[in-house]
Amino acid sequence: MSIALLASCDHHVDIVNLGIDDVYYVERMRKLPLHSAFTGSEYRWTVNGKVVSTSPDYIFMEREEGAYDVSFDIIDDASPYHFDFKVYVLHEEIEYSPYISQVYEYCPAPGQFVNEMPQYDDGDTAADMVRKAQECISGTNDIMISLGAYGGYVTFGFDHTVVNVAGEYDFRIWGNCFYEAVNPDARGGSAEPGIVMVSYDSNCNGVPDDDWYELAGSDYYANTTLHNYTITYHRPDADKSPIPDDTGFISDSQYIAWHDSQGSDGYVAKNIFHKQSYWPRWMDDSPSLSFNGSCLPQNGFETSGYGSYYVLYSFDWGYVDNHPNDYADLNSFDISNAVDADGYPVNLPGADFIRVYTGVNQYCGWLGETSTELSRAQDLHIQLPGIPDI
Repeated sequence: MSIALLASCDHHVDIVNLGIDDVYYVERMRKLPLHSAFTGSEYRWTVNGKVVSTSPDYIFMEREEGAYDVSFDIIDDASPYHFDFKVYVLHEEIEYSPYISQVYEYCPAPGQFVNEMPQYDDGDTAADMVRKAQECISGTNDIMISLGAYGGYVTFGFDHTVVNVAGEYDFRIWGNCFYEAVNPDARGGSAEPGIVMVSYDSNCNGVPDDDWYELAGSDYYANTTLHNYTITYHRPDADKSPIPDDTGFISDSQYIAWHDSQGSDGYVAKNIFHKQSYWPRWMDDSPSLSFNGSCLPQNGFETSGYGSYYVLYSFDWGYVDNHPNDYADLNSFDISNAVDADGYPVNLPGADFIRVYTGVNQYCGWLGETSTELSRAQDLHIQLPGIPDI
């Protein structure tokens, strides 16, 4: 044959029957990478009469079960070629979970909850902390993890591709934001927004090494949002004498120094409420930690005039830990909002890997640094266990 067709790129799924070259079987939300062994001037892949790709390679993936008519054309004056075949999309043998199944990276920036959420134990490695983060937020465990100050992040995925369904939210993430009781309509309280990025496993190797795309939230295009922002934190000197402030709440106002790409300098201060090291202990050998991404404008304001009451206001939409969990839509995300590094929309079939990072560089007195927390995520297209389809 003049076309080579490969099996599902998820090595945990076996094709039921390859048959001959014109029939394939794959589970829903699994990838079937297709590749032309011949070359031509142009290419065209068509699924059920709709052109889906004009490149020599195409990854077939569908959410709905059923039989799909697929055609491949090489458009070339010298050697044109047309080939029709079927792909049968089946229900998975083992039901997918709607919740996180794996954490790939846990890389917090320094912060008052680092080494506590999750708990660091002497001798823990980076792999140990990834495992502990996974134990916290996978399934319905609902144990909060902290990402530390600006840039700290976690990368996780599901046991399947989260499909980008047009006009619908695709996944939801839980945080610990709350509105202040005095004036909840102002949507201020404890909003510590985290920016979301997604990646599609286009090389089908099961690891998050493909391109990343930010999901543009409500303030992505605001002139107060910085893009390609970089910050570097410097490991604290264990022999340095602490410099407390006069409030009595800050035990070292110059604890962890940072410098950013805007030419600004500052500190992650240490407070009296959290006395452990704020530097990720499994990275004690690293003299510095750097993070890069978009940086949202500061959202915290001291309202008492005495440094005792801070209100952190929510952005409109599109960020983690930005609205209370009761507001499902405001904590849900649409993969269609993915943009490239220049802010142009990107059409992704789905997301295999999701990354959340703290999106504000901000320190609020005795409250400490603004740090995104999260506890769970859910694919909104997977039926919840025990709940029948309506």
